[in-house]
Amino acid sequence: MIELDNRTTLNVNEEFLNSIAAKFTQKEIELIITDNKEIKEINAQYRSIDKATDVLSFPYEDSPMAPLGSIIISQNFVKDKASELRHSEDEELTLLFIHGLLHILGYDHEVDSGEMRQMEKKLIEELSLPTSLIVRTEG
Repeated sequence: MIELDNRTTLNVNEEFLNSIAAKFTQKEIELIITDNKEIKEINAQYRSIDKATDVLSFPYEDSPMAPLGSIIISQNFVKDKASELRHSEDEELTLLFIHGLLHILGYDHEVDSGEMRQMEKKLIEELSLPTSLIVRTEG
């Protein structure tokens, strides 16, 4: 299900990420792991925000044969945040993957009434992961 394009040296537990994606979809998901330089360029081009970010999500057109979408994650953010919060890079990558997956599934924490936060929190607890992105940035 995950079409991995790892442009870095970051280790990716593709089997585990596939098991998470399978809870929601059987569609293919493109997962790109890159660096701050490239994610900054993508963010500037597609969102007009000229700075690096941790994760970007791009849902594809909803049609039977189309992939679900693309998730792009910066290895720099994975490494920095994992070190800062004292959890593993694998856990941080998983948090960012979940966040991106929920976005390509149609959730949007910037405009919803907490649905994305609740779904993210539920997954984090099920998988025994550290505090979710939304929870840790809200307070």
